[in-house]
Amino acid sequence: MRMHIGLSCLFFLLICASSVLADQVTLKNGDRLTGSIVKSDAKQLVLKTDWGGDITIKLESIQEFKSSEDLHVGLSDGKSVVGPVSAGPEKVVVTTKTGGTVEEPRASVATLRSPAEQAAYEKTMHPGPLEGWSGGLDLGFALTRGNSATKNLDIAFNAARKGAKDKITLYEHSVYSANDAAGAFPSTTANAIGGGMRYDRDLTPRLFAFVNADFFHDELQALDLRTILGGGLGLHAIKAERTTLDLLFGGNYTHESYSAFFNPPTPPNVLVPAVTRNLAGLTIGDEFMHKIGRGTEIKQSLYFLPDLTNAGEYRGTFKFGTVTKINRWFGWQNSFGDIYTSDPPVGKKNNDLLFSMGLNFSFTH
Repeated sequence: MRMHIGLSCLFFLLICASSVLADQVTLKNGDRLTGSIVKSDAKQLVLKTDWGGDITIKLESIQEFKSSEDLHVGLSDGKSVVGPVSAGPEKVVVTTKTGGTVEEPRASVATLRSPAEQAAYEKTMHPGPLEGWSGGLDLGFALTRGNSATKNLDIAFNAARKGAKDKITLYEHSVYSANDAAGAFPSTTANAIGGGMRYDRDLTPRLFAFVNADFFHDELQALDLRTILGGGLGLHAIKAERTTLDLLFGGNYTHESYSAFFNPPTPPNVLVPAVTRNLAGLTIGDEFMHKIGRGTEIKQSLYFLPDLTNAGEYRGTFKFGTVTKINRWFGWQNSFGDIYTSDPPVGKKNNDLLFSMGLNFSFTH
């Protein structure tokens, strides 16, 4: 009997101890929740509970809360403190190990993070060379046989790695199309490959510097290779979770080489000689992104590159695309692009239009 009473008392004490050690959140309606505070921002707090997993609570509905373990507290002035937190309707008190007690207005607390959440956050801000990448692969393929014999392959790849104050972007897009019918001329009806990279570094929350390198080949344009090296300044005109708009201005150096080709159709064909050009120009552009609902993302970019070496000449690129998620890693994509050159070789058109649709495979590392 005494053993039974002793076990009951021990069980009761353990329950009380676990209740004391747990973080507590008191709502304005009087309800009290216990668990472990995971994180909080200016709008909501996430509490991990044994009975309901992670639950999200609006800050405006919280009367007070208290943590039994250390939390990383980020303040609106950029400073941060670490320690157990006790928050009332107006004040937040942090008991630090080295700086004593810190008292701040509750409105000045920008973030709260548990040690595990803080470690994960810092890792995203300073990822390793192979960490923090996200992007996708677009793939489209068409094949006909019978009365016609054609094939078309479209591949696009993009990847981005974001750090605390910088961003690396890689991109590639290629289109190949051929007419395999006997006697078809030209047998290759499209063969264009473009790609490059850009590095952004934030100078202020809104202003950033960038450097970029772009490469482009177009067989039917007789363009062996166009290399564009540039840089400049950019402005985060819109920087929200669902919508971003960057405006860019800078300069570029362009080297392009066109191979010699015969200009049909009337015989004898006229041989257009090879051309190599080195150009200095400006870079003016924008990049826009908007998320619609949970599954669709729109991206648009426009670049205008006026030529400073040959006044009045210019180049421009326009891209527009959508990706609709079917599940976490698989979706459907549509893309449209226009590459314009005001002074192409004789016999070549100014515009190259690229349109594709197909599958999208996304990844996050």
